[in-house]
Amino acid sequence: MKSVLLIGLGRFGTNVAQKLYELKHEVMAIDKDEERINDILSIVTNAQIGDSTDIDLLKSLGVEDYDVCIVSIKDFASSLQTVSLLKELGAKAVVARATSDIHEKFLLRNGADETVYPEKQLATWTAICFTSSHIFDYIKLDDEHSIFEVAIPDEWDGKSVGELGVRRKYGLSIMAIKEVDGLNMLITSDTVLTADKHILVLGTVKTIKKIFDI
Repeated sequence: MKSVLLIGLGRFGTNVAQKLYELKHEVMAIDKDEERINDILSIVTNAQIGDSTDIDLLKSLGVEDYDVCIVSIKDFASSLQTVSLLKELGAKAVVARATSDIHEKFLLRNGADETVYPEKQLATWTAICFTSSHIFDYIKLDDEHSIFEVAIPDEWDGKSVGELGVRRKYGLSIMAIKEVDGLNMLITSDTVLTADKHILVLGTVKTIKKIFDI
């Protein structure tokens, strides 16, 4: 369980609060809107009406004591100022929501440790997943590597992981097989693949596109 300071309770922030609640983390939520605060009282540990650009408010919260501070403010200037103040006050980790490329760039310059750009990230996921009949999910790890959920090629049907030698030949890792009742992550060289299932593979995007004809 981690302690989280969540600043900004728009649609994105509220959804973050809901997921943190489901994961049983302790959440302190801040927003200027009283109605938004009232709406999430049942799913956070504590909440307070306030302006996150007020350094005295942030000092009173003891931002340095939280495991992570999440800034979910759409307003460009307010989010930059909030991130800067959090880092100035000793916040351990600051994750900020970006709404544009330039917003993301300035958030990082102002001290954000990580940024989340929901619209861009979801747009990329949508474009990749719905323009290929082979891809069912996708997670980008960095500029070169990703995890894909893909259909097992017909030519791999009935063959074992060791027999295929995908790691040796292509530097590709089969992380799991998607079963009806969940993920089978106990993959060995003797694991046999069947064309009616999906697999989670880790590798460079270039390699995965080539192997799976994406």
